[in-house]
Amino acid sequence: MQRVTRRSLLAAAPAAIALAASPARAAQQYDPRATDTEIKIGNIMPYSGPASAYGVFGQTEAHFFAMINDRGGINGRKITFLSYDDGYSPPKTVEEARRLVESDQVLLIFSSLGTPTNTAIHKYMNQKTVPQLFVFSGATKWGDPKHFPWTMGWIPNYQSEARIYAAHILEHHPNGKIGVLYQNDDYGKDYLKGLKDGLGDRGKSMIVAEASYETADTSVDSQVVSLKSSGAGIFVDITTPKFAAQAIRKLVELGWQPVHLLNAPGSSVHAALKPAGLKNAKGILTAGYSKDPTDPSWKDDAGVRQWNAFMDKYYPDGDKTDGGTVGGYLIAQTLVQVLNQCGDNLTRANVMKQAANLEDLELPMLLPGIKINTSPTDFYPIKQMQMRRFNGERYEPVGPVITGAVHD
Repeated sequence: MQRVTRRSLLAAAPAAIALAASPARAAQQYDPRATDTEIKIGNIMPYSGPASAYGVFGQTEAHFFAMINDRGGINGRKITFLSYDDGYSPPKTVEEARRLVESDQVLLIFSSLGTPTNTAIHKYMNQKTVPQLFVFSGATKWGDPKHFPWTMGWIPNYQSEARIYAAHILEHHPNGKIGVLYQNDDYGKDYLKGLKDGLGDRGKSMIVAEASYETADTSVDSQVVSLKSSGAGIFVDITTPKFAAQAIRKLVELGWQPVHLLNAPGSSVHAALKPAGLKNAKGILTAGYSKDPTDPSWKDDAGVRQWNAFMDKYYPDGDKTDGGTVGGYLIAQTLVQVLNQCGDNLTRANVMKQAANLEDLELPMLLPGIKINTSPTDFYPIKQMQMRRFNGERYEPVGPVITGAVHD
């Protein structure tokens, strides 16, 4: 059975399938949070609040684990998935993390979303020696195994992504003037640093204006007006979907038509571009790492067919144009791989050991050429992306798969 609510998602059922060959049985070792029949996983998502569009990741993960359980689970164990709403509020994240660790006694917290929210529990999780695994945020801080060995990110880090945008600007608009809109927290500042690092000394003259916003702000209209007045012809948009949609609409209202580079977290067709008006979003550039199932060129792709089958059976009310359904699917597959590698050694220490030993993992919905690799000194699973341009209906690839080449 599966219970799915806004407050709590629970995926439970029998157990035992994985994405790789099952390891040989050895002496069983457990922390108190795993047994012969169950693996308890915690998750924290913004099902409400300013980042509620991201709640689709948690919903997709719950349905994915239900599918895994229906197929037999992982090494004979069902997955119990507990996902709580923090409203994208760091104090609430702390409350829910304590609930999951101390009351629910989960084996790990997986795929919790957001930079400020995960920052609030970063030290706590490491002090408790509980995996904070595959954080759904690209903050560079999630790849610091020396100081935070119990925390690992998953998506390409924000500084790497921003360096890719910088490379694109330098190649195609070397004399351009840049205006930057960014969220005033670690998330936005990480992108801004990557952009400046990527532009190098030229950034000092090319960036003519910066404007920040707070997550509690009602709109970013005034910031967009300010950036237009700076004379910038390139708009680097570091926002989440709600504010990305506002910025796109304001550009149209002002009649401003800059080269628009929108960071990946704000680029969802479903959550940002549709609310802004698809025709208004035409020409937007972003970077991605996964296949777009709405792109006709993938219609015969085996991975896309597999994803469609999952959506049709386990998440029929999910929006297939929402990239969050692909992201949730991919990150859940990665966790299944880690748990499968754990075999019967389901200790928290072994979970982190296996997460740090992923080698050339190819997932069906990743773009060709992108593989997941980690090591005890490399906590950045995905390092490559490809530039894409929105054509009014979907994103089209622009250039090859590349890396921003930054790990600090």
